Amino acid sequence: MSTSLSRRTLLASALLGATAACAGGASRSVVAAPMPERRTFDLAGPGGRTISISEWAGISGKRGTILFSHGALSAPWFYDRILQPLLASGYRVLAPLHVDSAQHPHTAEYKGLASWRCRIEDMRTLIAHIGDTPFIAMGHSYGGLIATVLGSAAGVIPEGMEGPLMPRLATSVVAFSPPPTIPVMMTAEGYGALAVPALIQTGTIDLLPGMTPSDAEGWRAHLAAFDAAKPGGHRYGLVLEGVNHYFGGAICDFSQPGPMQLDGLSHANAVASLFLDAFANGKANAKALARLDAGVTDALPIRLMRR
Repeated sequence: MSTSLSRRTLLASALLGATAACAGGASRSVVAAPMPERRTFDLAGPGGRTISISEWAGISGKRGTILFSHGALSAPWFYDRILQPLLASGYRVLAPLHVDSAQHPHTAEYKGLASWRCRIEDMRTLIAHIGDTPFIAMGHSYGGLIATVLGSAAGVIPEGMEGPLMPRLATSVVAFSPPPTIPVMMTAEGYGALAVPALIQTGTIDLLPGMTPSDAEGWRAHLAAFDAAKPGGHRYGLVLEGVNHYFGGAICDFSQPGPMQLDGLSHANAVASLFLDAFANGKANAKALARLDAGVTDALPIRLMRR
């Protein structure tokens, strides 16, 4: 095996295993405010594969539809602290349970890169389900990568699948800690094809062995989608000081030693809310955009960059 191929395999393995500890935390409360009731239903995927969908209706009104993709081995219901503020604002959220989830009943049947193809199929099927409804793409980690694909990032097409990867695009993208480039999934050129407004988030201690460089600046690799974006397309990079991949166990991996980085998560949610106010409907809202751009700064603890 070549060094290049070995590197690709390690990166893919790191992505697929980044949230292994999520499987054991379902019983822990991770949000102070109550969540609306979660409804589940099944969609028929390619080859008769069943795709389980979690759906939450917005608490107040109907501000829009969000398609959410969870991190590797995780599940939609491990993200209450991200989803609850969105639901309280009136957004409807739909989220597939991907085959790489430790909560999926048949996860053992889908090894390695099989999840890449299935995740694309999951989102294609969900888009078909909502018809012509405009939607926002959102995700964390592996799901952040998927969210960028819904915004036209040119992911590597799985063997036997025909492009384009998505039948239509999201109006905007919010990606929490998406992975760096992984040649078997996403190249820098692929991230550079992102065609809609996007917010890409990471933190200054967002380091994952095997995925990010091991030095103190390795977290910057999570900004690959932002760094590759063409200037002038309303792409934003958000860096939060002292925040790791799981916000200290507030999302996804509840076994993290903590303490929970709740201030950082509140900052992330607040900036995401400003971003969605500006771009949720596919057209820039001038007043909301001005409020968002007023926060652009190179200074930590909340560094908001714009391209």
